[in-house]
Amino acid sequence: MLPGMAARIINGAAGLRELVGEHIGYSEWMEITQERVNQFAEATGDFQWIHVDVERAKKESPFGGPIAHGYLTLSLGPVLMPQVMQTTGFKMGVNYGCNKVRFMSPVPVGAKVRLGVKILAVDDVKGGVQQTLEFSFETEGATKPSCVAEVIFRSFE
Repeated sequence: MLPGMAARIINGAAGLRELVGEHIGYSEWMEITQERVNQFAEATGDFQWIHVDVERAKKESPFGGPIAHGYLTLSLGPVLMPQVMQTTGFKMGVNYGCNKVRFMSPVPVGAKVRLGVKILAVDDVKGGVQQTLEFSFETEGATKPSCVAEVIFRSFE
């Protein structure tokens, strides 16, 4: 998604089905700050030094400084996805899980990430549909994605 572009609005289950196999677009870039990393550590109890000890990470980490938690990157999906796509025609939706998640390259603190979304499948479930989406989190300037995840949502009519 280019800066200032609106999210793609997808109308109901029929609209989702029409887009199976398509890459929908990208979110805007979001900077990953040390404050966000520290807040994630507080929320999850994951205080590994490669995330929260800036001075030690600069000296000892193979990454040259602190990096974001992999699960922090993945957790940005609900923040960034509405910038890429929004669905109408449903009363509610829930996260259902993930089929596959890979953390393929680090996200250094201070880097910017964005989310790309592809619709992989849309299947009927009682009262609605199950969407399987590919989330690809890219770090600005990196040669490969930071995280690629097959994420499942259920949307109810």
